[in-house]
Amino acid sequence: MKMLITGGAGFIGLNFCHYIVNKYPNYDVVCLDKLTYASSLESLNDIVENPKFKFVKGDICNESLIDELFRDEGFNVVVNFAAESHVERSIENPSVFINSNVEGVRVLLDACKKYGVRFHQISTDEVYGGMLLSNSSDKFTEESVLKPSSPYSASKASADMIVMSYYKTYNLPVTISRCSNNFGPYQHPEKLIPLTIKRVLKGDDLLVHGNGLDMRDWLFVLDHCKAIDLIINKGKIGEIYNIAGNHEITNLNMMDNVCEIVGKTANKKHISNRPCHDEKYTLDCSKIEFELGFKPNNNFNENLIYTVNWYLNHQDWLEK
Repeated sequence: MKMLITGGAGFIGLNFCHYIVNKYPNYDVVCLDKLTYASSLESLNDIVENPKFKFVKGDICNESLIDELFRDEGFNVVVNFAAESHVERSIENPSVFINSNVEGVRVLLDACKKYGVRFHQISTDEVYGGMLLSNSSDKFTEESVLKPSSPYSASKASADMIVMSYYKTYNLPVTISRCSNNFGPYQHPEKLIPLTIKRVLKGDDLLVHGNGLDMRDWLFVLDHCKAIDLIINKGKIGEIYNIAGNHEITNLNMMDNVCEIVGKTANKKHISNRPCHDEKYTLDCSKIEFELGFKPNNNFNENLIYTVNWYLNHQDWLEK
């Protein structure tokens, strides 16, 4: 098996690189990343010297580079993590997100079509749009209508639809996974958990959007890696799979949990919501559970403690 992992120096991608290299020592893995502010090449140091692993710096929008890479490497499967992912940045500059998250996916799909390579797209629960907190029993299934709220989620929804169009039009072997909020080591400190740790350690106020009662499901990044692995090896071509951690809490509760593990308190400052604010995302994950046998490990508290302690032991990471 020869695998291309795009965006492999970003948070989820680099965790997946470590997971695949360690689990499948016979796999040849090529990691492609353009090394933006949210990437970390040094986080791949443990595997970069492995003869079965190769890092290439480059942009998925670079058609000549992608064609050369596909021609020379002979991939069996592409797993695409490459994406701009910060909602507030997408509000400030939508074009960057559309270029990377839509045009970049098109470039990869065309290469897969040309060279006969399977493609797996990493998507997000945000493509479904938000639910009201009052809809406590509702969940998004893979058949739910896509109603993205932000330029970020719209770019990801667009990519999903383009991926499926290549399956239906060209019979390209594709799969898509849509995940809930990930947490774990190596996440950029613009995200909630490492940002909370960073501000608590500095004695800064914790900034809370709105009333802080927005509900999110949290998925440990290693569970996410295991689910993707299952989809690649056992998933049905042309299908979409929801992936969640089955642990929903409010943003306020998450901040409180993090503060408790750090052992410090912090003042909370409420600020206005983003214009594309979604109250809740809830995924129905029965499809991946029944068809592929996936279940998260359900050790949320242990995984959160592990994650917070990782950042406490790598405080230089918080200064990125």
